[in-house]
Amino acid sequence: MNKDVLALWPELEWINHKQLARQTAKAWELALERSVLTPDDLNRIPFTLLAGPDLKVTFMDHKRSVVHIARDAGLKINEMYHGELPVDMDVLMAGAILADVGKLLEYELDDQGKAIQGDYGKYLRHPFSGVSLAEEAGVPAPVCHIIATHAKEGDLVKRTTEAYLVHHADFMTFLPFKDRLIIK
Repeated sequence: MNKDVLALWPELEWINHKQLARQTAKAWELALERSVLTPDDLNRIPFTLLAGPDLKVTFMDHKRSVVHIARDAGLKINEMYHGELPVDMDVLMAGAILADVGKLLEYELDDQGKAIQGDYGKYLRHPFSGVSLAEEAGVPAPVCHIIATHAKEGDLVKRTTEAYLVHHADFMTFLPFKDRLIIK
């Protein structure tokens, strides 16, 4: 596995199925090869283009928090639901790590180094480009399903349990920046 990808994603170690971990890393390697963004950029740029310029939460802060929240939720469901709502933790971790991999193709940097939506991203949002990268890396369909359904595009299809967990972990850490009620 690429050292840059391993530095970005120590959580790859949480995927017990080693081939799936390699495929997940490979999708990130492909994205980094094709993106203008570097690993340093991912640790600098804000996690959403919808926030103001002073947002301190970086792309990687958000992505890694989604992975951790999804993992905690999956472990708790497996512990407390008596096997009636089984969560495949390897699929969940790979899907959470890959959910926004397509943003590396969606984003560009302007003259000041600020992340903006590029022309490619205007045509294809990250769930589509993310699935394309993942399939090229050999990532199996249950993980590609998570990538495809984690954002609003997924509201039109039935989600797996793992896809619901990633979707909600992602939105619960995004929507408050966008839509929260602030009482003073």
